[in-house]
Parts: sequence; structure tokens; C-alpha cells
Amino acid sequence: MSHSTVKAELDRLTAEFFAAFDNRDGRPADVARLRRLMLPGGVIVVTSPTYLAYTVEEFVAPRELLLSDGRLTEFHEWETGEHTDIAEGIACRIGEYRKSGFLNGEPYEGSGTKTFQFVRTPEGWRISAFAWHDQP
Repeated sequence: MSHSTVKAELDRLTAEFFAAFDNRDGRPADVARLRRLMLPGGVIVVTSPTYLAYTVEEFVAPRELLLSDGRLTEFHEWETGEHTDIAEGIACRIGEYRKSGFLNGEPYEGSGTKTFQFVRTPEGWRISAFAWHDQP
């Protein structure tokens, strides 16, 4: 695969990742798709405001609830800039993002940095790990 073809696939995978949290206009968020986008043994880490490390299941379950029980509505997040390095069957992406919605009826907005580790598997590119840091 050419570099531009791989980059386009990683762009698509990243966009699909961000879309998993979108529950605007009353549509259900599809956080469960992270089980398909990530390796089953993937690692997820948040560094701010508190450091926590999750398995895929530990990350997905509470977000499915939060995005479906009415607490977090009209939510979406999107990448605002990124840099992706590709080397054979591995890649790393670091990017800035924003998020917006309503948390418990109040406007909720923020921004931060996310980093993704990608690997090419026999089934295609997958996320092996991601981490994020929210701006205070």
C-alpha cells in the first residue's frame, strides 16, 4: 500500500473513532464500535484531570451508559489538527481535538490532545492504544 493510501485509511479509522461518541440530533452513540476499531487487548489511558488506564471493556461500558441515559446529550468530538507517522505496519498519530454537548443540561465543551497507536493486522488497520489529555 502506498503511504497516501495508508494515511487515508488511518484518517478514516480516526474519524470513525470520533464518530462513535456522537449522539447529536437524538441518534444513539455507537461506542460499541470501539470493540471493532481496537485490538481486543488494547490499552486506553487518560492523563488529565486524573491518570487512569482502561481495557477496551472498562472504557466502553460507562461511556455507552453516559451517552444513552440522558446525562450527556448533543455530544460530539472532532479532530482539529494532527500529525501521523507511518512505518511499515505500525503508525502513530497525535492530534488536537475539541468536544461539545450538554452534560446534565448544562453546556459542556472542552479540548485536548489524543494520541493513537495503530497496527496493521490481517483484517486491516486497528487501534492498539490511545491516550488523551484534556485541557483544564
